[in-house]
Amino acid sequence: MAVQKYYKFVFIGVGSFLAGAYIEKHKITTVSAATVVSTAVPFENGVRRSSVSEIMKYGFPGMDNIRSFDDYVLSYDRRNRVAHWVFEHLTYDKVKRNSDVDRAKCEFKPDESIHQFFRSSNSDYKRSGYDRGHLAAAGNHQSSQKLIDQTFYLSNMAPQVGVGFNRDAWNNLEKYVRKLTRVYPNVYCCTGPLYLPRKEANGKNYVRYEVIGANNVAVPTHFFKVVVGETKDGQLEMEAYVMPNQVIDNSVPLTSFQVPPESIERAAGLLFFDNVSRSKFSKINGKKQ
Repeated sequence: MAVQKYYKFVFIGVGSFLAGAYIEKHKITTVSAATVVSTAVPFENGVRRSSVSEIMKYGFPGMDNIRSFDDYVLSYDRRNRVAHWVFEHLTYDKVKRNSDVDRAKCEFKPDESIHQFFRSSNSDYKRSGYDRGHLAAAGNHQSSQKLIDQTFYLSNMAPQVGVGFNRDAWNNLEKYVRKLTRVYPNVYCCTGPLYLPRKEANGKNYVRYEVIGANNVAVPTHFFKVVVGETKDGQLEMEAYVMPNQVIDNSVPLTSFQVPPESIERAAGLLFFDNVSRSKFSKINGKKQ
């Protein structure tokens, strides 16, 4: 019964938005001057980092306020003070635990490459009741202290319910994505927030979400992950998930949150892995195409 309840909740949220929505063609804007794109790809503790071109091999979901870090790329939403999306290229060596890396040394810090008008701060989260939830998971970048430290910029955070979501169901999804690196030599992961409508007592749909702190940081209603595994022979397999930002019972399986990738694209205004025709994917959510 719990499985059906959550499964229905996710699809009602996404589906109600899709009823009257469509994707407008995205106009490409100028990449931020803060973005540094290097042609050299150094190694971190013997593990090769990915260049921006490698991370974004299959296309940018959108081109608004791009920021590139040493091992992930994000697009920042100035109005909501969280990212539109975060993109990662994961391999088994990257996600493998390095005993020299100490997460306890990591500090949450403002991203000073973002104008102070649009930047979130630690004080916004203080006593808000929400965790500073990673979009690019810290556990995905533990090959060196430098790389894991970079996941603690607040531009990579969004307000998430703590117990029952960020520390549990969402964390389980992050762990599952890391396990996929044992199946595929290359895994590409795009993560971001959603602000989905709900039907209220008057029968009308509204998009309502809380904001926290002096900077009015938006609290997403849902979060998505779109993951693509690249096989040794170059085949692509996609999985897409949407989870509500609320306490989720541990008994609910991850597959209950799988949705058609098109539903996320329409809701978020993004296009995932757009350099590849969707018909070229051999599987989507475990089903052969």
